[in-house]
Amino acid sequence: MTTTDTLTTTADAPVAVPARFDVEALTPDFYAAVAAVDAAASAEAERAGISPLLADLVRLRASQLNGCAYCVDLHTRTARRAGADDQLLQAVAVWRESGFFTARERAALALAESVTRLSETHVPDDVAAAALDALGEQGTAAVLAVLVSINAWNALAVTARCWAPERKSR
Repeated sequence: MTTTDTLTTTADAPVAVPARFDVEALTPDFYAAVAAVDAAASAEAERAGISPLLADLVRLRASQLNGCAYCVDLHTRTARRAGADDQLLQAVAVWRESGFFTARERAALALAESVTRLSETHVPDDVAAAALDALGEQGTAAVLAVLVSINAWNALAVTARCWAPERKSR
């Protein structure tokens, strides 16, 4: 442990990551607004024919990039319920090198990475064009809505550490 760690643990026990503050309790109106954006994004994805699995794959990839443990856990579980197996879920982090993903999924995952790394990528024309080609305008707009929503959740969760995944078993 470094000198900045405040937790004492044994070598074999999981290390608890302490919450910093409860953003939901401190900003309830804002929290409700983010939840409403999320609900609207999910509704738009459904309306555009974006499958729950594809929506969860892009949420999972954005959450991996943002380092959001809670959202990685959540969207791994929801993607599994939507039909993903463990092999597919493990490949999300290396989707470019994996042959497990369809052209539609690959375009959505590329968009997920580019939007999540917006300050670095500025969403290049080829990424947008591939998404538009694979998903159509409505689908691309819906995936963008999902990405805006998950990136907001990731910013809240990573900064406040207000939600933590619970380990089911070892």
